[in-house]
Amino acid sequence: MNVYDFDDTIFRGDSTRAFWAYCLKRAPGLARFLPRQCAAAVRYALGRTAKEAFKEAFFSFLQGVPDALVITVFRPWYLAQKQPDDLVVSPSPEFLLAPACRRLGIRPPIASRVDARTGRYTGLNCKGAEKVSRFREQYPDAEIGQFYSDSRSDAPLAHLARRAFLVRGDSYTSWEV
Repeated sequence: MNVYDFDDTIFRGDSTRAFWAYCLKRAPGLARFLPRQCAAAVRYALGRTAKEAFKEAFFSFLQGVPDALVITVFRPWYLAQKQPDDLVVSPSPEFLLAPACRRLGIRPPIASRVDARTGRYTGLNCKGAEKVSRFREQYPDAEIGQFYSDSRSDAPLAHLARRAFLVRGDSYTSWEV
């Protein structure tokens, strides 16, 4: 099994920001959530709130989105090598990634559990060591052949792989962990 981070790894950019911009463009009334989002961003930047609380405030706009939308802009190198048993492990919301993984024809993702209507987290943000916990919970005996990520914060998961790669744009290099 090969494991991939999603944002800035196999997806061009940040899927959450892309989804937000896409929704805002199609439903300008969602701008009414901007004051809450900006206030939460300032509190987070000042260290006065946890990342999950910031993200919950950011995702409050979901209350105004009529339908779930999916944006898929995948990197060519990934499309050329993808396999049906590939797995995405990401801090992005599961409700955004599950349709993308179905479209790619790969396993369902391990991702942050966020209510698609309220933006509330129903678990921890799936980042760093939490990625390993969630991976082991779902696949206790699985071996990771290759792991790909754009972020060194994914070192805990990279340590489980036989080979790890750091992704930079449309290329990747060997990651010595």
